[in-house]
Amino acid sequence: MPESKNQEHNTGETATAYGSIKIAEEAVASIVSLAAAQIKGVAAMSGSMASGLTEKLGKKNLTKGVKVEIDQQEVKIALNIFVEYGIKIPKLAMDIQNEVRDTVQTMTGLKVKEVNIYVQGISFEHSEVVEEVAENEETEVSSN
Repeated sequence: MPESKNQEHNTGETATAYGSIKIAEEAVASIVSLAAAQIKGVAAMSGSMASGLTEKLGKKNLTKGVKVEIDQQEVKIALNIFVEYGIKIPKLAMDIQNEVRDTVQTMTGLKVKEVNIYVQGISFEHSEVVEEVAENEETEVSSN
């Protein structure tokens, strides 16, 4: 029976003199997550607006909050993120778009057509930690 062209997931396929190279959407999504994690101000990734669940960037399901569509040699990317409090969202979004585009294009050779950023919410965790550290420092100073 001939090999089925209907695959469960799309791939970016490139033909070379030695054969073909296929890059799965999940692989691109992992690259996207790691590139986004490098940007200061990204607090977490979100699965979707409907799920309401957030997962910190880490080793568990890196592709959560990332949707990748590959059509031929072009990629469309959507990221659902939570932003740290105090970060300028438009600048952060542009930084993410640039980093993700550059990283995906460099690592895969695929052309990134779109990088859409969806800010799901603001994380206040970082600011709470800073406040706790400041309070502890004040307590230590006054106890001397």
